[in-house]
Amino acid sequence: MSAEDVVRYLRAHPDFLSEHSELLTVLTVPHPRHGKAISLTERQLHALRGKIQQLEQKLAELIRFGEQNDDISEKVQRLAVALLEANGYDGMLRALFASMQEDFSVPHVALRLWNSVLAREGNEFSPVSEGVRLFAADMRRPYCGAPGNIEVLGWFGEMAPHIRSVALMPLRRNTRTVGMLALGSEESERFYGEMGTLYLERISALASSALLGEIG
Repeated sequence: MSAEDVVRYLRAHPDFLSEHSELLTVLTVPHPRHGKAISLTERQLHALRGKIQQLEQKLAELIRFGEQNDDISEKVQRLAVALLEANGYDGMLRALFASMQEDFSVPHVALRLWNSVLAREGNEFSPVSEGVRLFAADMRRPYCGAPGNIEVLGWFGEMAPHIRSVALMPLRRNTRTVGMLALGSEESERFYGEMGTLYLERISALASSALLGEIG
């Protein structure tokens, strides 16, 4: 009988070892780590311990992600409350910038608004090229990654040469794009292409509703 015949037989009779349990202590296999011969029972226990360890690690990872999401949710909620309690456009702008820099620990924040009925002074109303407007209008979700747009990078002023990653969020009134909120970091991995954008989308929606409601 060849090894293949034995394999086929055991597959055809999966209860064989249960019916002949004495073989579990007689048959041996190499230990997966140090190669010492161990019984099939010991090998099965070792495999089960490995699976349990993997499940424990996965559970710990899920708990960590859940805690992180809870923390971010609380920060978004605090931003919403701050915007509601802010007095006028200037107060909302201060609340938004303070939340990004202090609560979310984003060192550099820039904002541009266009097509506003009410013209105001400030960098956020500085002229924006048609290319940037089209770029913002075409965004289906916030952009995260390297700062590829030179004009947007310039919004960060003297810190522009040091920005290594950005998060760009379009601001919309209904379906019309009328601005962009930009977050910048000197860390290249702070904002990256594969990161989730759910909370960035919520921040964008909050900022759009608050600021655009004030300036018309």
